[in-house]
Amino acid sequence: MDIRPDDLSGPEIHALLQEHLRNMAELSPPESIHALDLDGLRQPGISFWTVWEQGRLLGCGALRELDRGHGEIKSMRTAAAHRRKGVAAHMLRHLLAEAGRRGYRRLSLETGSMAGFAPARALYARHGFVECAPFADYAEDPNSVFMTLALRAAQ
Repeated sequence: MDIRPDDLSGPEIHALLQEHLRNMAELSPPESIHALDLDGLRQPGISFWTVWEQGRLLGCGALRELDRGHGEIKSMRTAAAHRRKGVAAHMLRHLLAEAGRRGYRRLSLETGSMAGFAPARALYARHGFVECAPFADYAEDPNSVFMTLALRAAQ
């Protein structure tokens, strides 16, 4: 699996992000959807990567800088045809390494509280994330789970 920066211009990533937004709309009420669309992902302070294998797009993920020491994971998605193959764990390890390179002291995320999000919550927990209070501009929401991970100081 090859992870590379992505400029969000290709038809494959457009299709994957449309799938992501459709799935979020199926699982969450509109007021609880925090997934970013293409324009949102192109904003300053957001870096975006895709995972590829043999010319096929497997997944994606992004980091949003909240401040110099705190980042947020955004738009983690594995294409439906490639789930349960370690794609999300591979991307998460990449995002954790990038957060370390940037000197972040904390990495946080928001995900859903519904059963459909249980695999994502389990993945994050396996990597040391713990539930926390809402951060940044988020507010308490019964449809959201907020998680965070304290990162080691940069070497």
